[in-house]
Amino acid sequence: MKRKIAIFLLFFLFSALFSYEQKFFILPSESKQALNSVLKELKLAKKEIKISIYNFTHKKIAKTLKNIAKKGIKVKIIFDYESSKKRKTKSMLYYLAKYKNIECYQIRGKYVKKKDYFAKMHQKIVVIDNKVLIFGSANWSYSGFGKNYEVVFILKDPKIARKYSIFFDNLIKKATKY
Repeated sequence: MKRKIAIFLLFFLFSALFSYEQKFFILPSESKQALNSVLKELKLAKKEIKISIYNFTHKKIAKTLKNIAKKGIKVKIIFDYESSKKRKTKSMLYYLAKYKNIECYQIRGKYVKKKDYFAKMHQKIVVIDNKVLIFGSANWSYSGFGKNYEVVFILKDPKIARKYSIFFDNLIKKATKY
């Protein structure tokens, strides 16, 4: 009887640990599935989307965020300063910043005194409603979601999503609103 209870408790523990939905995509072979899954998760947002992104030039994702914001959902995006400046004609910062419910920020990485330059804000992370976390190596660009060897991971875990959300809130305090 004790053995059966121990097996049941062990099974219960493992099922609780791995009960959060996860999706993992390897690009470019799963680019279409990854992009569709990211868009789907963004569209499911109810209150707020927080994004920190190095390079964001993908128009389809930008249009999706614009439409989400039109529904009253708050969108906050932190762009890397140098990347958005370098890609001024392509960066979605300049497209998205003009819409209601979308706040855009720029930030540089830490200053490196020895080399007199700023490091990159190189994250590619999204938190949706403090419940869903999307992250990986892919920038939100057509190359990132179509040509490059990248990974995208979607995790529905409120505890981890909230942890990143707190980090994001602290990061945005260091950023400059566009």
